Amino acid sequence: TESILEPLSLPESPAGDAAAETSPYVPCIFCKECYLLAEQSQLLKHMIIEHKLVIADVKLVADFRRYILYWKKRFTEQPITDFCSVIRTNSAAPLEEQDNYFLLCDVLPEDRLLREQLQQKRLREIIEQQQQERYDTRFQSTCMFCDQEFTGNRSVLLNHMAREHAFNIGLPDNIVNCYEFLAILQNKLDNLQCLYCEKVFRDKNTLKDHMRKKQHRRINAKNKEYDRFYIINYLEFGKSWEEVQSEDDRELLDNLEEDWSDWEEHPMCAVCLFCEQQADTTEKLYSHMQKSHGFDFLKIKSEHGLNFYQQVKLVNFIRREIHHCRCYICQEKFQSKTELISHMEETKHITFLPAKSTWDQPQYYFPTYENDTLLCTLSDSEDLTADNSSEDVPVVSEDTCNLKALKQSSVLNQLL
Repeated sequence: TESILEPLSLPESPAGDAAAETSPYVPCIFCKECYLLAEQSQLLKHMIIEHKLVIADVKLVADFRRYILYWKKRFTEQPITDFCSVIRTNSAAPLEEQDNYFLLCDVLPEDRLLREQLQQKRLREIIEQQQQERYDTRFQSTCMFCDQEFTGNRSVLLNHMAREHAFNIGLPDNIVNCYEFLAILQNKLDNLQCLYCEKVFRDKNTLKDHMRKKQHRRINAKNKEYDRFYIINYLEFGKSWEEVQSEDDRELLDNLEEDWSDWEEHPMCAVCLFCEQQADTTEKLYSHMQKSHGFDFLKIKSEHGLNFYQQVKLVNFIRREIHHCRCYICQEKFQSKTELISHMEETKHITFLPAKSTWDQPQYYFPTYENDTLLCTLSDSEDLTADNSSEDVPVVSEDTCNLKALKQSSVLNQLL
């Protein structure tokens, strides 16, 4: 079976979708009790005490309100035991002293599908927001340390603070909702609070001396308040960044004293979208696809003004369709990839791009093949970059002259 997820039909609120999006309240799944979204823990406590319902890994649910609304509707359609595992407490006690609790978790295929769909929806929104911020030239803010004003792209301010004040919250392209992030940090400083140890001081000069002497001019990575401002926290379904980092740490423990001196750069080896041909440069690969198959990737990219994320989705879409031996224009299926490519070349279907709504879908953010080197070589459209950037935007690069120090002070380590 094909693994592409179809959109779920989420329940509509009485006032329509708009009301559901903007309402600050979340109802109980079973009764008329409502709680503010910010009081999520109170609602969960209510459902455990009053209705014996436990929701597993709720912190990983991308849209808590929509998740609750979905199950509120489903529980009116079928008995709760159709969806939840039953956990009996005090099983050794008399029957009247026993309690049945109900566990709702992603072991249930329907629950997992819902969580994945909500995750994809949030990922699409976050990436669209980050894409907008990447090209926004109307950014305006003041440095938190020298009160110098900056306008243009957000990276100008972030790079200034990194270079001039040794305050680095990460590369600009790793950050989302930058305005809100900077506002929270500024508010802490205004309240005379250290950004790292989060102690409060009696005056501004004492705070400055403390952050300088203690090298606390950085943020506290353990503060979960910052998690939502880093794109990494939205990418991997069912995992928090702590789990991802834990996996990385286990790999590093075996090579703790590795000095990287024998690091070798392996040549790129990207595979054609339509056959097994490989090339060591993108230019050779694009040339092969144009000459051998009539597919001009650069022309399509230029004519349609495809940005980086759209190129990723297009490549993954084509890979998926070719893998299933299906023509992405007429949807005809074939017994082999050879028959499919012959059909597409003879009908010229290979030279066209299907409707945008077909491939510009959030599921195609994820690679069809994990080792698809072509995805690593994509770049933004030159025309798009020119239209959206009125000046050269500097990017902070890490100093690679001292590789041992780099492993300890990497921007990625600070992010995580």
